[in-house]
Amino acid sequence: MKAFNLLIIILFACINTACGQIGNHQHKEMRSINYDKITNATIKYAIETWQQGDAEKWLSLFTKDTKLYDDGNPRDFIKFSTKAIGKEYFTSIDKVEDDGLSIYGKFHSDTWGDFKTYFKFHINKDSKIYQLEIGLAKYLKK
Repeated sequence: MKAFNLLIIILFACINTACGQIGNHQHKEMRSINYDKITNATIKYAIETWQQGDAEKWLSLFTKDTKLYDDGNPRDFIKFSTKAIGKEYFTSIDKVEDDGLSIYGKFHSDTWGDFKTYFKFHINKDSKIYQLEIGLAKYLKK
């Protein structure tokens, strides 16, 4: 009987320890990054709102008919924004080009994992973003 009670206690301790590991991600979650490389104020704010997971602020920066291209393929901008924001984010900003409109960096997606990406923004004269190009990036970190 003592052996049975001891076995139950050990089994219970193992189950509780394993349950505490459910959902325990081993990746680094880094939403606070250095934005100093981003020289365009609109794009800097867009990336900050993306990192914060604030879909309302993010969407407010875009025109109603914004075009989205993912590795050159058209996608639904609203669906992408509402599905990905808060679950995907930059873990570093490695380089910025095109007067602050093209952002390259390491990126985390809860679905696709970690990879290098680019976000290329196109803005109109009113500083509204009317097109966004995203995709896998190949570059050397500067």
